[in-house]
Amino acid sequence: MRAEPAVTRREGPAGGPGGRQAWTTTWLLLVFMLVNFADKAVLGLAGPEIMKEFGLGRQEFGAAQAAFFSLFSLSALGVSFLTRKVRTSVLLLGMGLLWSAAQLPMLWGAAGFGTLIVTRVLLGFAEGPAAPVAVHHVHGWFEQRERTLPTAILMVGAAAGVAVAAPALGAVISHFGWRWAFGVAGLAGLLWAAVWAVKGREGPLAPPVGRAARPADGEPGAAEVPLRTVFLTGTFVTAALGAFAAYWVMSAKLTWLPDYLHTVVGWDLGQSSAAVGGGAVANGVVLLAHGLLGRRAALRETGGRPGGRRGGRPGGRLPAGAGAGLLLVVSAGAVTVFATVDALWIKIPMMFGPMAVALVMLTAAQTAVARITPPSQRGVALGALVAVFALGGIASPLVLGRIVDGAATATAGYENGWLVTAALLLVTGVLAALFLRPERDAGRLGVPESPASGVPVSH
Repeated sequence: MRAEPAVTRREGPAGGPGGRQAWTTTWLLLVFMLVNFADKAVLGLAGPEIMKEFGLGRQEFGAAQAAFFSLFSLSALGVSFLTRKVRTSVLLLGMGLLWSAAQLPMLWGAAGFGTLIVTRVLLGFAEGPAAPVAVHHVHGWFEQRERTLPTAILMVGAAAGVAVAAPALGAVISHFGWRWAFGVAGLAGLLWAAVWAVKGREGPLAPPVGRAARPADGEPGAAEVPLRTVFLTGTFVTAALGAFAAYWVMSAKLTWLPDYLHTVVGWDLGQSSAAVGGGAVANGVVLLAHGLLGRRAALRETGGRPGGRRGGRPGGRLPAGAGAGLLLVVSAGAVTVFATVDALWIKIPMMFGPMAVALVMLTAAQTAVARITPPSQRGVALGALVAVFALGGIASPLVLGRIVDGAATATAGYENGWLVTAALLLVTGVLAALFLRPERDAGRLGVPESPASGVPVSH
């Protein structure tokens, strides 16, 4: 008879996996991601005013945006290693405080372009680990089959952050100036940190930290595997590449879409902000729909009971990687139409759905990597994933800025930049459709479908 693991699992309607506290935590982290991406959106929304005040070209402004990502990947990876030693609830609180503090110096009237660069670097350092640590934390509250929806909800927070920030911060910029947009974003982060300090808790499935982080020998389903082996799987490689392309699109839209709509389409700040916000709402709808469909499929497989089990694999269903890869290909087609068609009644609808489906890869990539990684190593693997795909946030503003500045006209430059983006989506989509297979790679690595149990944690 197989020995039971020497850990206990909290159950119950409130504190158990998938219970009320699990969803409370999910909604708090939704707000966390909302503030996180509102912070990212500030610079793009204030871009025209900042370029005018500081006398910047698009390439210089692209460098300012890229500065945000200069330490983003390093901190994503470094802090993710800390998840083995420090509770994620503490790490999340520290990040919220630090990135809020990074926004506030821009309220100072004498703060110039140098201060903007320094604060963006600090903000990127503080926000780099946000997604992997938040996803690792929320996975401590849900079993494997139930994680698609809460993970998608966190990504919805990213989209909703832009949807809320675009009109709200656009109004702040119009009435109070661009500096107060940074101040409002910083104050929102401080408010979230105050609530999290009271409400933030570890989940019952969270792996232990500190000296207990390494699982005991013989504990079922908990044996660690060499991280190099995880990183070399087809699932990790294509998840990282596909998420890189999705993040490229998201960063390109955050940085350059307001300027594109203003310069090429001829809209004013209010119209551009409304369009960017509407596009972000569409992003959120796409991500939430994907999460709900994933949960529905999981409940169907488990007989309608969260956490239940039903034998066998459902037939007639596309592998997860194939579906996510095909959505990248669809997005590539939408970006191509957006770039090359002048008619606004065709161009603008591309933002509200077809271009947005690329973001599903951010959810699919994280759940896939979590699937092929033992729980005690999950935070590190997710951090490595973010460290790779966040490079798209560095490359996209720089590459598109250089393409636009180097073209004869802004219209021609933006068309070329969007076509480069479409090609990236197409190639990575095909690779994901062919090689992103989390169940196959998890079986090969010996990682079971769900952790056998969680561990009690002190609060």
